[in-house]
Amino acid sequence: MRVIIKDNKDIMANWAANYVAYKINKFRPTKNKPFVLGLPTGSTPLKMYAELIKMFQKGKVSFAHVVTFNMDEYIGLPADHPQSYHYFMQENFFKHIDIKPSNVHLLDGMTKNYEKECADYEKAMKDAGGVNLFIGGVGRDGHIAFNEPFSSLKSRTRVKTLTESTIKANSRFFKSEKEVPTKVLTVGIETIMSADEVLIMANDKNKAEAIKHGIEGPLSHVWTISALQQHPHGIILCDKEAASELSPETRAYFMEIEKDNF
Repeated sequence: MRVIIKDNKDIMANWAANYVAYKINKFRPTKNKPFVLGLPTGSTPLKMYAELIKMFQKGKVSFAHVVTFNMDEYIGLPADHPQSYHYFMQENFFKHIDIKPSNVHLLDGMTKNYEKECADYEKAMKDAGGVNLFIGGVGRDGHIAFNEPFSSLKSRTRVKTLTESTIKANSRFFKSEKEVPTKVLTVGIETIMSADEVLIMANDKNKAEAIKHGIEGPLSHVWTISALQQHPHGIILCDKEAASELSPETRAYFMEIEKDNF
């Protein structure tokens, strides 16, 4: 596992955007060989998306031959709902870049057949050649995507019931806590870990306990971020606040060996 510790979340977001652009450009995607990117929503990746938009506008990266798969979607919210992840991605990223709509994949929270929707999503990822880079955030309780504590580390895309703490955390995006959907469709831990590379982002003090468990704790379905320990190309990117509960030895080790940009 690589652990990249930056001074603050702005520098962290800039590193993430440059890394995504670097991976796309290095891959040299074409229509017949697209770069497949897994994407998150939430507050953590917003600055990364803003930086990627700037890079696209300056001609430093193109998404014309990039295929995307988002991590999750609320059950019961239509695509045009202001708090749906369809809407979030469109407003904060997709409409500002040159990605083809046919290359964008998000789970349908309005489906009547959850099992088929999830199976079709897994198949679409496989048919695309697999995900080259999956990017995600992490919750205070260590969940990645919506794989809450005690999720199977072998899980695939499925329906998941949200915990009260996650509902409370997400209520800041809604008018009230009662409006937050209690169920979601989400990719599983094994879905994420099947990607060639996984980049998990975390900033601010409230993510420090999750980062500590993810890096220094044992492999555990209680802290699903810990699954990254078994990935051959896993990266945790965080700011100093999110890394504040790591032991001084751990922080010193990674800050010493991760001096190079990429």
